[in-house]
Amino acid sequence: MALVRLVDESEAQGLVKEVYQEILESRRLERVPNYWKALAHRPEYLKATWDKLKSVMAESALDRKTKEIIAVAVSATNNCSYCLSSHTDALRSLGFGDAELVELMAVVDFFNGSNAVASGLKVEYEPPVPRTQVDPGSKA
Repeated sequence: MALVRLVDESEAQGLVKEVYQEILESRRLERVPNYWKALAHRPEYLKATWDKLKSVMAESALDRKTKEIIAVAVSATNNCSYCLSSHTDALRSLGFGDAELVELMAVVDFFNGSNAVASGLKVEYEPPVPRTQVDPGSKA
């Protein structure tokens, strides 16, 4: 249960109503997700957060699917059930299947574990030095 009362669409006025409408239209949804309803107590914060999400998730150097993959990985790592469900739904709408989701979680699992080991052991990173390629036909 949320710690704040969710602001229903029927109560939305002014800026909240505008943001809700944009969320519904841009996401092609029947109802405003609860996350946004919780933020609606602070209309300016609701709008700023929505604008930030639109900016971050817009197609740019990374495509939407890649960004949703990152969102799922971070949500799993941060143990945010709401975000994990939301972004997994988004990934599935982009054609992501069960095998891909399990593989993504395997990557999350490996790197969370290896990060903990490297951090716990305070292993310092050194950039790799490429091996000098010697032409097998040379007499060097």
